Amino acid sequence: MKRYNVDLSGKNVAITGAAGAICAEFAIEMAKVGARVALLDINIEKAQEVADKINADGGFARAYYANVLDRACLDECYEKVVADFGSVNILVNGAGGNHPSATTDKEYYEAGDINDESVKSFFDLPNAPISKIFDLNFTSILLTTQAFAKGMVENGGNIINISSMNSYRPLTKIPAYSAAKSAVSNFTEWLAVHFAGVGIRVNAIAPGFFVGNQNRGLLYTDKGELTPRSHKIISHTPMGRFGELNELVGTLMWLADDEFSGFVTGIVVPVDGGFSAYSGV
Repeated sequence: MKRYNVDLSGKNVAITGAAGAICAEFAIEMAKVGARVALLDINIEKAQEVADKINADGGFARAYYANVLDRACLDECYEKVVADFGSVNILVNGAGGNHPSATTDKEYYEAGDINDESVKSFFDLPNAPISKIFDLNFTSILLTTQAFAKGMVENGGNIINISSMNSYRPLTKIPAYSAAKSAVSNFTEWLAVHFAGVGIRVNAIAPGFFVGNQNRGLLYTDKGELTPRSHKIISHTPMGRFGELNELVGTLMWLADDEFSGFVTGIVVPVDGGFSAYSGV
């Protein structure tokens, strides 16, 4: 049953990171309003589980293996999707993530940290995970768009990137992830201008704080209580809570529907309970 006054019948959607909590939710809800969905993920088994759920509920979905850091793999995946679906009308670039090895131990550098072997300071962050985080969050979008927008330049299309609240307000401890998501927002604007003349709209969603598999351990203790970091987040979120995944879907539907947002391109929409608007005082 539809929960949104949106009709995506006849639209073929490709979603990267489709095995993750947010993009799996996106796929399920877009299928409910008529979209045929291609679920792309390096975890093909998990993506297939999402596809099976969609098909069992009367929708149409297929899962595809996709390494979003391998252009050749993406090109091959694109050809398979087109063979099965005929075209791709909407691309949701949702793959991304962070890694603890690129996270500092402290929010603020303190004198002597550079020589303290028990503290992972800014100076101790290794190159490899920093590069991987940039690639996973930014380069993946560039490569996937190169592969999947090829058909859109002839027929028009719609690209929706997943940025982050970090692009507005860089969070402490995670410099690489914050900078990478800022690159996503900037690239969204660049692509929107670049493709405007051929009928491709490009926008992004910047989620605030939503509880998912990757950040659950940072937000809740083993006893299910809020961590000190979570208390800080909530105190700086005017709505006073974390978001629910379904609260991202309305923005997705608006951006996906050409009737509702046909003159919208090059924007990044914060869905954050007011976090980006709050100065702290």
